[in-house]
Amino acid sequence: MDTAVKIPTQTGALLDTARDLSTAGPQPERVKRLRNRLLVALLACCAGLGSWTVYLAFSMPTGYHSKAWSAAWVGFDILLLLALTGTVVAAMLRRQIVVMLAVFTATLLLCDAWFDIVLDWGTSDVWVSLASAAFIEVPLALFLLSRVRKLIRVALQRRWRELGLPGDPPALHRIPLFFTGETAEPAASEAALCD
Repeated sequence: MDTAVKIPTQTGALLDTARDLSTAGPQPERVKRLRNRLLVALLACCAGLGSWTVYLAFSMPTGYHSKAWSAAWVGFDILLLLALTGTVVAAMLRRQIVVMLAVFTATLLLCDAWFDIVLDWGTSDVWVSLASAAFIEVPLALFLLSRVRKLIRVALQRRWRELGLPGDPPALHRIPLFFTGETAEPAASEAALCD
């Protein structure tokens, strides 16, 4: 049995590798069972977070003084800087990890804008936070997310043509997670998400 991991080197090779792994992987019933457990756990997390949010909305004080205020913000900004730098490096090297890094960076930018505005609300600094959000953080986040969508669409269109499928590929929200081009059903390699 060949246990060596194949490293995809061309467009579509990742899907081929996923298909190869799915044929040697767990049975479809096990995959469905694991997927259902994961979805139940995620739904439980949603319910728990919703309850916790309602509790916090009624129980939190309107103000709070923290001794680690600067450490929290400097740490967050360092994380944002590392994420943005990683995104730039991955883009320059044309690595697929750029997709994940760009989404992570966009999320941090939106969080930064939100917290800057909310925490400066009612002070004279709110105008700087609003300007920063409107002209830097939110546009950059939206740009990164639009580029991620475009990268995924281009990769999908190239693979669609390689498989010889007719027409244009469907919208991203209509394509199964492990689309192989042979079936609209998810491949068994979904188990990788559940293990």
